Amino acid sequence: MLSKRIIPCLDVRAGKLTKGIKFLGNIDIGDPVEAAREYYEQGADEIVFYDITASAEGRAIMIDVVRRVAERIFIPFSVGGGIRTVEDMRQVILAGAEKVSVNTEAVLNPGIITEGARAFGSQCIVLGMDVRKVGETQNTPSGYEMVIHGGRTATGIDALWWAAEAERLGAGEICLNSIDADGTQDGYEIDLTALISGRVRIPVIASGGAGRPEHLYDVLTRGQADAALVASMVHYRTYTITQIKTYLQDRGVKTRMRW
Repeated sequence: MLSKRIIPCLDVRAGKLTKGIKFLGNIDIGDPVEAAREYYEQGADEIVFYDITASAEGRAIMIDVVRRVAERIFIPFSVGGGIRTVEDMRQVILAGAEKVSVNTEAVLNPGIITEGARAFGSQCIVLGMDVRKVGETQNTPSGYEMVIHGGRTATGIDALWWAAEAERLGAGEICLNSIDADGTQDGYEIDLTALISGRVRIPVIASGGAGRPEHLYDVLTRGQADAALVASMVHYRTYTITQIKTYLQDRGVKTRMRW
């Protein structure tokens, strides 16, 4: 049985760690570099870093923040937001990241998935999916729609179809974020996570809605996720990574423990 991963998510805006609810009302809550170091020391398996306004603002990702974070942690590190070309991917990897996450650009230019996988290997290419529940329609038979530009633009693309297509194109992992659950701390979107996990063969990271350790237990078991992203519950110091992993271990969910 593979260990389940616990991955803090650092949303960054203008160089500051920020957090919102359903992609709205973001407030700055700290320094992403210090937060990354703290979570590394607590036992995080990986760190995910998103420059949340880079795509919408049409600018490059903040490489200086990537470098500073990479200097402070010694676990895998994924970076997303504002990545539009293979050269952008190269710059992020050279700055210290092990993986790059493509979301908006992958929808607009699916070939970037294949190009990135050929250049760096599928294991480096993470498909970011921001998904909203819309109900079953002809275009979205799964009932879930892809949304891009940081939650600002609906695409009409069925999320289940897109997950399978991205895997075919060469994505090595999916980070699946429910916009409806994001920041609510009411629990992950279990049905969505199980739907995507059951369709693809690559690892699925569940994102959006974590508020209590039992939420992670649910998404890692019933939701069939390979990993779970956490944000508010650790950013606001309600729980530590150590406490979350201990809770999961005590209930039979295997995690990587450093002690």
